[in-house]
Amino acid sequence: MTDVPITTTPILELDAVGFRYRGGQEALDDVSLAVGAGEAVGIVGQSGAGKSTLLRLLLGLDRPTTGSVRFDGSALDPRDRTRVRRFRASVQAVFQDPYSSLDPRQRIGRIVAEPLRSLRLATTEQAAVRASEALEAVGLPADAASRFPHEFSGGQRQRIAIARAIVPNPRLLLADEPVSALDMSTRIQIIELLAELRASNGLALVMVSHDLGTVAALCERTMVLRHGQVVEAGATAQILHDPAEAYTKQLIAAIPRLPR
Repeated sequence: MTDVPITTTPILELDAVGFRYRGGQEALDDVSLAVGAGEAVGIVGQSGAGKSTLLRLLLGLDRPTTGSVRFDGSALDPRDRTRVRRFRASVQAVFQDPYSSLDPRQRIGRIVAEPLRSLRLATTEQAAVRASEALEAVGLPADAASRFPHEFSGGQRQRIAIARAIVPNPRLLLADEPVSALDMSTRIQIIELLAELRASNGLALVMVSHDLGTVAALCERTMVLRHGQVVEAGATAQILHDPAEAYTKQLIAAIPRLPR
């Protein structure tokens, strides 16, 4: 299916990618996606649709069986260390369960500064300052840097994970079900935070979710996956109001409704 064209070189692009696991199971088939600067794109589908596999390709954790992954217009080659380092600084991720990705033995300031250390983007002193600035940007108190993960609620932990993702000033944020483990009021707060960060930092965003309603709150474009194939793609508003596929209608019907 033809994706919506982008007039400038995309930050990240999948070109007709396919992926087959060892043993022959096909997870993705002929999927194309282009994400430009400042864009927000949603990838939705039920469990088993291929969303997690697609995210791993976007993160450079797996290589496609067919097709290619391009960063700034060139193929992403894991052997090119300089380019991979630039990719890691430019593309950061936030996952569904922040607690599992937060080392319980480390203080929050050190956790948030980790990308700066691993990518050698700042001195120890600079990293501490930038970590504090990132925590402030996500609405956490001044003393958060000196505390440990278990001292925070689920929503606060997700804010910590977002602070860690934005600390190297990335151009693109990949969010994997970032609010699905949270209660409704906290979901709204995190969605509003992501929208604010997009506006203030010019962040591009790819949000992977089973919930089309969450995607609609943030993303101008949406791709619908089913069994590893794109069944529908285009403007989110168009898909919501005039879905072309029965599968998409099922996803729309499953959007949680607030009680009256």
